[in-house]
Amino acid sequence: MQLAGTDLRLLRVFDAVVRHRGFAAAQAELNVSQSTISTQITALEERLGVTLCRRGRAGFRLTQKGEIVHAAVVKLIAATEEFVTETAALRGTLSGTLRIGLVDHVVTDPNFRLPEAIAALERRARSVRFELAQGSPQEFQTRVLDGSLHLAIGSFPHKVAGLNYRKLYDEENFLYCAPGHPLWSVPDAALTPEFVSSMRAVGRSYWRDDHWNNRDFPQTTAMAQGLEQQLVMILSGAFIGYMPDHSARRWVEAGRLRAILPQRFLYRCPFEAITRPDAEASPLAQAMRSELEAVYAGDAEKSVTV
Repeated sequence: MQLAGTDLRLLRVFDAVVRHRGFAAAQAELNVSQSTISTQITALEERLGVTLCRRGRAGFRLTQKGEIVHAAVVKLIAATEEFVTETAALRGTLSGTLRIGLVDHVVTDPNFRLPEAIAALERRARSVRFELAQGSPQEFQTRVLDGSLHLAIGSFPHKVAGLNYRKLYDEENFLYCAPGHPLWSVPDAALTPEFVSSMRAVGRSYWRDDHWNNRDFPQTTAMAQGLEQQLVMILSGAFIGYMPDHSARRWVEAGRLRAILPQRFLYRCPFEAITRPDAEASPLAQAMRSELEAVYAGDAEKSVTV
């Protein structure tokens, strides 16, 4: 199959529909009607000779072949954008779309300096388009490897071969409870680590078995996909849970959260920027990493390639 310009447009429509999980939600990005999107997806299915998705009252769902096609589309879009970036670099300019992955709830951390690095890059490369995505650390490692992200920032305790890890800063996490929880009114002096560890806790779905939470709390009976959802569970008063101190601070000051035995229930996780190794990293990824390194120039940590 030889790709034409119309094929590329249809593939981008398909990508938008998958990212928005349906035709209706994709309308705003594509700026066309739902019926037009449906016609375009049908045209793409006829062009490829496969059924890409099921749509109807049951909702939008990719077929198995649709999942395979979409994975290939993501790589194709990334490759075309990389072509724009690399040919622009030959002329000594930076251009294209810079795609960055971020875990949630980082903006309240004073050590999080990405906004300054973005501002510096935007000043010297006005034609660069920025896209920021949210997800889990494991997802980001996969996406940086396959090229659908240029760079990602998060905590990556389990390293993956073929990625460059650059330490940025440490994030402190403490254990918290809220009003209504049995521990709320009990002073720390009356608590033991063993008793606290018997409480029901809420964790995050992407935490592995060897995470601090799962080692400390065998009674982790609730799971959240991200920090925002975990905070809701802690604020319910039914669960305790680990949270970054910068995310919890305003709730502590408002009397809505309390740290429990902070000298005992504390862990630090390193936050890192990940890219492909220098020889494989795109000019955009290298430029963004350079700006981050300039911002964190006082840090003593070195880059490590696994």
